[in-house]
Amino acid sequence: MSNAQPKAGFSHEKVETSNFLMIVLILLVVAIGGLVEIVPLFFQKSTTEAVQGVKPYTALQLAGRDIYLREGCYNCHSQMIRPFRAETLRYGHYSVAGEFVYDHPFQWGSKRTGPDLHRVGGKYSDEWHRVHLVNPRDVVPESNMPAYPWLEKKVLDPAEIQPKMRALRMVGVPYTEEEIGKAPADVKGRTEMDALIAYLQGMGLALK
Repeated sequence: MSNAQPKAGFSHEKVETSNFLMIVLILLVVAIGGLVEIVPLFFQKSTTEAVQGVKPYTALQLAGRDIYLREGCYNCHSQMIRPFRAETLRYGHYSVAGEFVYDHPFQWGSKRTGPDLHRVGGKYSDEWHRVHLVNPRDVVPESNMPAYPWLEKKVLDPAEIQPKMRALRMVGVPYTEEEIGKAPADVKGRTEMDALIAYLQGMGLALK
């Protein structure tokens, strides 16, 4: 009988006893699995092409979206309606990727301290939104949302909008030179409140 020992190699025991090797292999497996799931989405029309009716944000809506992000509205509100009966009965048609092709980054999420906002566009008047943002409890007595009265007083800076639109055009948003050229005039004299309301009123109109 041979007394030869098995040669040391890439054995199960070696992987289990080496923290560094284990971490490297776990990261490699997770990376491969992620790529297998994500890469095909870049080639599907349903995730790369806008659904009918979806247009790039206007200059005022784009400014409002930046305010929405700055104020952390996404921390309490999602913009994703899941394809379940309870969801669609309350909020409307479920969310599809083609509605968000011009969003960088998109605001799907699942956090709902407050209601989902994806189909809020046109649901309330501009004045309702204004009152709600100045003091939410004036229209929703049980609301625990903070008030944002300073948005009414701060005026937008027209010089900031064109660089944002040009940056978005670089990642595929089809803004024309004409749209970019008139953008400062579109936001001149408007308040941050005006911009945020314009953004909210444009949410989810394509698949009503």
